[in-house]
Amino acid sequence: MVLEVVMDLLQPSLMASIVNDGVMKGDLGHIGLMSIWMILAAVCGLLGGMGCAYYAIRASVGFGTDLRNALFRKVQAFAFRELDKFSGGTLVTRLTNDVMQVQMLVQIFLRMLIRSSMLFFGSIAMAFLISPKLSLVFAVSLPLFFIFLYALLSKSIPLYRTLQAKLDRVNSVLLENLNGIRVVKAFVRAAFEKVRFKRANEENYEVGLKAARLLAINNPIMTLLLNASIVCILWIGGAQTWEGGLAIGSLAAFITYVTQTLNAMVSLGNTLMNISRAKASSDRIIEVLDTPSSMAEPVAAPLAAGTPSAPSAPSALSALYGQVEFRHVFFGYEEGGEEPVLKDVSFLAKPGETIGILGSTGAGKSSLVNLMPRLYDPTEGSVLVNGVDVKSIPLEELRSQVGIVLQQAVLFGGTIRDNIRYGKPDASQDEIEAAARAAEAHDFIQSFPEGYDTQIGQRGVTLSGGQKQRISIARALLAQPGILILDDSTSAVDLRTEARIRTALRDRLQGSTCFIIAQRISSVADADRILVIEDGRIVAQGNHAELMVSSEVYRDIYESQLGLEEASHAT
Repeated sequence: MVLEVVMDLLQPSLMASIVNDGVMKGDLGHIGLMSIWMILAAVCGLLGGMGCAYYAIRASVGFGTDLRNALFRKVQAFAFRELDKFSGGTLVTRLTNDVMQVQMLVQIFLRMLIRSSMLFFGSIAMAFLISPKLSLVFAVSLPLFFIFLYALLSKSIPLYRTLQAKLDRVNSVLLENLNGIRVVKAFVRAAFEKVRFKRANEENYEVGLKAARLLAINNPIMTLLLNASIVCILWIGGAQTWEGGLAIGSLAAFITYVTQTLNAMVSLGNTLMNISRAKASSDRIIEVLDTPSSMAEPVAAPLAAGTPSAPSAPSALSALYGQVEFRHVFFGYEEGGEEPVLKDVSFLAKPGETIGILGSTGAGKSSLVNLMPRLYDPTEGSVLVNGVDVKSIPLEELRSQVGIVLQQAVLFGGTIRDNIRYGKPDASQDEIEAAARAAEAHDFIQSFPEGYDTQIGQRGVTLSGGQKQRISIARALLAQPGILILDDSTSAVDLRTEARIRTALRDRLQGSTCFIIAQRISSVADADRILVIEDGRIVAQGNHAELMVSSEVYRDIYESQLGLEEASHAT
């Protein structure tokens, strides 16, 4: 860039020499020599510009790549509490459009901003060397430029921040529509969704139009100031030339330097408008990067010299296989919220036990099991695995021992094999098939022409709800977790298949502790212990026979489901 700018600043001086010492004196040799120097300067400037463009593009694209990677790593490190704060739509916008705005600014900065700044100061210096008196024109024009730019920036920065927020809304509506497209079509709500998207899109358009109008007045006003400055220079400089105080070639060179100075100001104005938009984007990116994760990794305290190391959390984790204890746990999704979701929950699940969790919708069942792998941290109290507080266990080590199967099965684009071995990428085909058989998935997988190599599409769109759930169960079983959580994960499976899956779970995970969240009593009736949750509290616990005697809530649930379940079994 320095080479390119120096060559650009040299050109008007060479041109002035040609006019003053060549044309005015009729010296063709001087004209030829200076022309050669001008050509050489132009070639050197071209080489410098090409090199600058190459490295500026390489640096800016690399910067954007690094920034996206940093954002993605940060999002992966977020606890669910932070993910609840940032919606999917805004995170998509920040990782794509916002990063692109900042990446473009870096490229513009490395090329246009530095070039414009160097040309600006260099041209002023060269113009002052030619005529200090004529350079006083800058004292009038430059303050006007800066006042206009300041006014423009003060209006554009908040406008672009609003524009990015509107783009968030567009992306959020689009993601919701794409994720729920089957529901939209099933309920014939396409017209409603079109109106909803159109409204969000038009709001984005209105703000974008305001920003574009503001940007559009930049060049005309800058050009007006530029031309007015040149007219003043010609007026004053022409008089000096007639009086013999300034050579014609020097006046032409001065005008060129002034033009370069003011063009640099115009370019600087355009760059500052890009800065104002990138400023809004960078604030949103920094907000994500500066948001601390509430799920901090445990930090080992330094040991004094000669002190034997204490047992680490991972070794404590494997000492007993799957013991879970809740000690007076309170939990709320909103920190400082009025009503906690879980209230004074305490229980102990021993290794190898099957714990059923039963309760009405919204009672806090899923919230309870989400605390075991530290998807959330309790507001009060503590959760212990094998006698160790989960906050003292490295997240990777803890979660490698906990398998979760959700009611809404989450599958990824790819083959059935890839989805089953997602938690154990090096699993053999025999291990995959054994897990699939235990989850009652092997038979339907084999019915596909390509078997385990069947492509299931994004989010498993080619599979039924029950098939998705069974593949999710197989994925969890393959990892052989010490703690298995089934969050109503057989709701789309018939009762007979569900019974076979439960039998396979007992046989395959004999040493593991299994938590089963269910709406149907039949799903947990044979559990070693059943926790009945109501309004965030454990109101009863025991096995099926004990609860039928001691818990009125459990009996009410049983009696309300008994007729339906007997009819289902009979059918």
